[in-house]
Amino acid sequence: MLTYILQRLLSMLLSLFGVSLLVFFMVHLIPGDAALAILGERATEEALTELRQEMGLDKPLYHQYGAFLWNLAHLDLGRSFKTRQPVVDEIKRHFPATVELTIAAMVFATLFGMTAGIIAAVNRGKFWDYATMFGSLAGISMPIFWLGLMLILLFGYTFPILPSSQRLDAVLDLDVQHRTHFYLIDTLLSGNLTAFRSAVSHLILPAITLGTVPLAIIARMTRSSLLEVLNQPYIVTARAKGLPERSVILKHGLKNSMISVLTIIGLQFGYLMSGAILTEHIFSWPGLGSWLRASVEARDIRPIQGGVLFVAAVFMTVNLVVDLLYTYFDPRIRMGENA
Repeated sequence: MLTYILQRLLSMLLSLFGVSLLVFFMVHLIPGDAALAILGERATEEALTELRQEMGLDKPLYHQYGAFLWNLAHLDLGRSFKTRQPVVDEIKRHFPATVELTIAAMVFATLFGMTAGIIAAVNRGKFWDYATMFGSLAGISMPIFWLGLMLILLFGYTFPILPSSQRLDAVLDLDVQHRTHFYLIDTLLSGNLTAFRSAVSHLILPAITLGTVPLAIIARMTRSSLLEVLNQPYIVTARAKGLPERSVILKHGLKNSMISVLTIIGLQFGYLMSGAILTEHIFSWPGLGSWLRASVEARDIRPIQGGVLFVAAVFMTVNLVVDLLYTYFDPRIRMGENA
């Protein structure tokens, strides 16, 4: 196991090097002048020249990339030229919002998706099977921006029971000390239950919007994996022994079908953790997706490079954790021993 982890970590470093190379040169291929985008069209030539020198844009690309790698080796992602804040600090400020939204969306998607998949598999060829699969197909096909806007219209305006933007009521936010930037945790640490309920209510609509597509995918994968397992001889043996159907389905069937489902959950979790740009934009959610979108619009090079690298590292880490979880659901898997 240790050998496998070390091999994966080395592979992650090589992959991150490739990502750094790709994102560096892609950023510099974007048409336009980064200094002009930051300072505006009325900026003087002297100011533009000074900013280009400060950003290092007046040097050859290989020199700029070498300096970028040197800073990266020292865990320095640079400083935003628009906000003048270190990129690491901006990631620390925006990433917790993405984590909270992603976890809420995946809890919603996993609970309802696996439940729907189990119901469909148990009732194969019956009404509930067709109903859940039709619902999952609709969930996959439904555009995220349309679903988000419809939820805002329905629950934010027609029946105004849920907030439709930001992470917390502005008035309540003044009474909360943001120690971790995880609002659910900070409101509890502040002992402000009213603010905690407000943070939860602000999380519901974007979490449902973001979790709809993963829910549909998880439901379909759970159904197909469970149906494959339920046809195995040991399931027939378990039923012949007189075990309750609930035990046969959940204990013997579901656990042995979790490898495929866990892979999908891990992939979807990694994708969402990378920043849900559309959902965050619709609900004015200040996460990584919104931050990266604003950086691209402003042609702020350092946040783009640092943000993409951080997103890639998070995605790879999630995949590594998922691979390690395989050994729990299937003890026959011993990673690294057959290498």
